[in-house]
Amino acid sequence: MRTFIAIELPQEIKAALAKLQEELKQSAADVKWVAPENIHLTLKFLGEVDEEKLEGIKTILDSAAATANAFQMRISSVGAFPTINSARVIWVGIDQGEAETKKIATFLEEKIEKLGIPKEDRTFSSHITLGRTRSSLNRQKLVEVLNNLAGEFKDESLEFLVGKITLFKSSLSPHGPTYAVLKQADLKTT
Repeated sequence: MRTFIAIELPQEIKAALAKLQEELKQSAADVKWVAPENIHLTLKFLGEVDEEKLEGIKTILDSAAATANAFQMRISSVGAFPTINSARVIWVGIDQGEAETKKIATFLEEKIEKLGIPKEDRTFSSHITLGRTRSSLNRQKLVEVLNNLAGEFKDESLEFLVGKITLFKSSLSPHGPTYAVLKQADLKTT
C-alpha cells in the first residue's frame, strides 16, 4: 500500500491555504492543485510498503513522537521549487516549527531506512505543497502572482499547535488521491 507520514493541518489553516490557491489560480497556469482537504506537511514519503513492514513503521512513528515535544508551527511564506521563475512545485513554507519538523523527519528517515525503505535523495525541506505545474502554460503569469504573494503571510497569523504525527494510506484514483489514517502518535506535552 502507498503510505506517507505527515503533520495534519487544522481546518482553519487548510481554509486559508485554499483561499491562497484561489488567488494563485487567477494566473490560469496549468497546475494540478492539491485538494484543500488533503493539504499537509509531509515528514516522510514511504511509497509502496508491504503489510509486514507496517508494524515496524508504526513502532518507529511512536518512537519519533516520544522524542519530540508538541510545538507551534507558523506558515510564513509562499514559494516554488526549484525557483519561482521555473516553478514545478508551489508551496508555503514555515518559519516557526522548522527545526522541530526537521528533527522528526531526520529521526524517521534514519530509523525507516533500517526497514529497507531508502532515504530521500534530497535534503528535507519543511514545506506544504499546494500544487504541481503540468506544463509551461501561463507560467509567466504564475511567476507574477507568486512574486506578488511572496510576503502574503507575514502579517497574518497562520500559527497552530502540532500535537501529533500521522501515518497515512494514500489511494490513487482518477479523481485524485484519498487519504486514510493508519496510525497517529501524540507528541510529548510539557
